[in-house]
Formats: sequence, C-alpha cells, structure tokens
Amino acid sequence: MDPRIRRVILPTISNKYFDTAFHTFISVIHVLFTGVDLALICNVSNSTMAWIPRVFGIPTVLNVDGLDRKRRKWNLVARIYLYLCELMSLITPTRVVTDAPPIQDYYWRRYRKHSTMIAYGAQVPEGTESLKGFDFPEGGYVLYVSRLEPENNPELVIRAYRETQTDWPLLMVGGNCYDPGFVKHLKALGDSRVIFTGPIYGPGYWRLIRNAGIYISACEVGGYHPALIEAMATRNAILCLDTPENRETAGDCCIYFRPEAPNLAGHMARLLEDPDLRVDLARRAETRAANLFGWDEVTDNYESLFSEVLTGKVPAAAPSSPLKAVVQPISEIDPANVGMGLATAKDQILELRVSSAVDKGKLAGRSENHFASSRSETRRRS
Repeated sequence: MDPRIRRVILPTISNKYFDTAFHTFISVIHVLFTGVDLALICNVSNSTMAWIPRVFGIPTVLNVDGLDRKRRKWNLVARIYLYLCELMSLITPTRVVTDAPPIQDYYWRRYRKHSTMIAYGAQVPEGTESLKGFDFPEGGYVLYVSRLEPENNPELVIRAYRETQTDWPLLMVGGNCYDPGFVKHLKALGDSRVIFTGPIYGPGYWRLIRNAGIYISACEVGGYHPALIEAMATRNAILCLDTPENRETAGDCCIYFRPEAPNLAGHMARLLEDPDLRVDLARRAETRAANLFGWDEVTDNYESLFSEVLTGKVPAAAPSSPLKAVVQPISEIDPANVGMGLATAKDQILELRVSSAVDKGKLAGRSENHFASSRSETRRRS
C-alpha cells in the first residue's frame, strides 16, 4: 500500500438496515478531528450526514453510487427512506459524483442537479495469472461474481445454467450475510455442477476472474459495476444483463440477455459452442477496458474535482458525460468513507475507513490495488 494512505478500521453494527448509517456517523465524527481539507463519502444513504463536515468547514463530495432505492432487497420503509436520502443528496454535500452517464442524466433530468461523472477503473495485479489454490479447469468454467441478492439475479443465472448441457461448472462467487435463507434457496436450485464458493477477495478473486471461460454480469441496479469492468480488463467473454448502465460499460464487447432464463440459456449455449466468438469478445472487452477504464484517468478526475471544490470553482450548468456506449440502450459497493488531507505532496494522507474484516478484505482486493496504488507518481508532480 502507498505509505501516504492510512487505513482506519472503525466499529459498526452488523445489521442490514443500520450498518451503513452507524458506521458513516462514526467515520464522519472521526474525520472532524483529523485535520482533513475535504471529505469524500460514498453511497446516497449517507447524504443524511454529508452536512456535518461542512458545518465544521470541511467541504464534502458525495458519490451517490447508483440508485440504491431501486434494489429489490429493500422493503417499502427502506425505499422511502432511500428516496428521502436521494432528495437530501441534492443539498447536503458540496458536490455530487455519479458513477455512470445514465445516473448523471437521471439527476439532471429529474432534479436539474449537476453532478460530476467519474467511472471506475481496473488494474490487473501481477502474479494472479494461474489458478493456484483452486481445482478448476483454466478457461473451462462459467463465473458469476456478486452479492447474492435478488437485484443481482443469481436465481436467474442458476435457472438458465440448468437449461444448458455442459460439463463446465458454474462458480457462484459471493454471499449474503444478512439473508442466509436466500443463499440456502439458491443452493437448493443448483445441481451438482453449481459451486458456491462464498465471498473471495484479493488475489483469489483475480485468479478466478482471469481464468474464467465465460463471465456473467446480471446486476440490474447501479452505475458502472466494478466487477464487470474488471471482467473486461481480464479478457473475458461476457454475458451481460441488458440495462442502460451495462451498455454504457460494455458497449459492443459482450452479448446482452433479457431477464429471462431461456434467453440467457440460449446465449450461454451459443458461447459454450463457439470458442472463436469467446476469443473475439474477450479481445474486444480487454481493449475497451484499457481505452475507457483506467485508474489514471479516474484519479485525474477526482483530483480535478477536489481542486475545484477547494478553490470554490462553480461547476458547469449542465452535465456532459465523457463516456458513451458504442451500442445504444434498448431498455430502461459497500460504502467506504474517505477523508483526504490535501496539504503538500509529501504530507498527503488518504484515509480509508472500513467497518469490518469483510470490508477490509474488499478494500484490500480493490481500493488497495486501484485508488491507492494506481497513481503513486501523480501526486509527486505537485
């Protein structure tokens, strides 16, 4: 990890509805005593606390992280609360960040709220080329990576896979600590070819994604999905749920499926039977990821935004999205709070506050490799 980054582990309440709110409150209070110049907070639900640093003279940037209220896991009360959080995100932070052009467009069309669109990146770590530690055939399995929640459609993927005739196993990587009953339901649906690995982070995650034969992205809510970008960067043949956000991400480098098991099963069978098509899709995916989703550009965008905030520069009146999909749409991250000290280059500290060992693992697998280490040289130019 970059020595200028200080990771702070803070307590939380392990509860589906209170985890984020409690941990963010503790993190925000912590930030007030660290002397940072700016606070970056992620997830729209945290808009309820984005005003606190501002009261103490600390400007706040809020990354709303998609449209969380549309997730099927939430009950009516939670959805109403998240809608109120969405409204509060218009006024409580100094600036708003959206993570995909469709989300940026939504905020502009619905609320006339300017936001800065900043995507995610992918940096494939060295030393993860082989399947060391796993007993799976290289290039001979179907991979699904996501939290096992309804809006990520794991049930759809399993049902579609059961309709295919293949000896390639389906690896379901992910878990759901708040709803073990749903995971049990999914396991009952799968046949002997379906393997539930549980959550896997860090090098193990990269080994699996780099050696998959087919990658399935079935998330229906959110902006740019980091796992999809990472699947592209690791040269995968991808089957992707047809949403505007996913088309913005993958463009013409994957096959899109409707949220119907027979439709996904047909596309899966086609890929399984056509190795040349898999190679072509994988090549296009890698090229698109390299051209559009680099952490250098993401870091530059955040640096520019933070500089604007600290100098009081007013954003443009209307948004412009730097990324557009090659193919036009045909249909409609556990939060980590970041406090940044922006003093001299040698004194700059990035604090990443995570709430549990699980979050710490995710951070080690992604932020450490990406946001932290991608631009060691960038900040030295100051």
